[in-house]
Amino acid sequence: MSVAILGAGAFGTALAVALSANGPVTLWARDTGWGRANPRLPGVTLPDAIRLTDDLPDAARADTLLLALPAQALGGFLADHAARLDARHLVSTAKGIDLSKLTGPSTLLAEACPRATVAVLTGPSFAADIARGLPTALTLACADPEAGRALQHDLSTPVLRLYRTTDVTGAELGGALKNVIAIAAGVAIGAGLGDSARAAIVTRGFAEMTRLAARLGARPETLAGLSGLGDLTLTCTSVQSRNFRYGQALGARQPFDAATTVEGAATARAVAVLSRRMGCDMPIAAMVARLTDNSMTVDDAAQQLMTRPLKEE
Repeated sequence: MSVAILGAGAFGTALAVALSANGPVTLWARDTGWGRANPRLPGVTLPDAIRLTDDLPDAARADTLLLALPAQALGGFLADHAARLDARHLVSTAKGIDLSKLTGPSTLLAEACPRATVAVLTGPSFAADIARGLPTALTLACADPEAGRALQHDLSTPVLRLYRTTDVTGAELGGALKNVIAIAAGVAIGAGLGDSARAAIVTRGFAEMTRLAARLGARPETLAGLSGLGDLTLTCTSVQSRNFRYGQALGARQPFDAATTVEGAATARAVAVLSRRMGCDMPIAAMVARLTDNSMTVDDAAQQLMTRPLKEE
């Protein structure tokens, strides 16, 4: 099976490095001028098994394509290039909800490329850890059990362990929604509210994630796995998480690098719309949406969360 990765950001490059342990991998980038050392992944040199190219039609001939593109960029990419993607398997690594269509990446892929088998690769992982060969476990979600087993086998490596599920909706939502909660956890730390406040946000945020996912057809146990609770734990406790760092900056009232992609900010706005449409109470996600569009202060957010009506857990 030939494998190509579309998108040479830090995560796409790290996946290419990891998968090159199994054999040749093609890595497509819009700009290949950086050669064998991607500035987005300092200290990592591409192994010889990775073929770097800026020729999209060439890369898209692979049997399996991993699309390592930001969630909000995927729709536009598919609108421009879906006709060129003839792979049997399309695997999304994006963690977000498309703002325009209010759907996850797998739906965008299935609509744009109906002949392909669509899967999602998600879970607790940082690009730097994967590129360094540190042990990582992820979720491979595919509605087709046979295709899922094949992808699980082909995309696992000695240090990259994949667990399989057919619950694409649950796996995808876990990866998207945890980014929203990670922003809230970062706000708590940045504002000096303490670790106890962060723990409360993580716990109640997980309840929100599970409620919305279940309303949208996911299995609750999927959210308790790597793609939900596992990824939530990682991103809410590490400064390697861009969403957590962004929340810290919000909480501390400090500027944040505008060039850094923060998937949770757009996802929070999408979730605010979805939760109202589904009649699903998500106060933490709603707070994050208002913080990210500057319609609420951190002090007001904390007060509103703490003065909500008392209830059973």
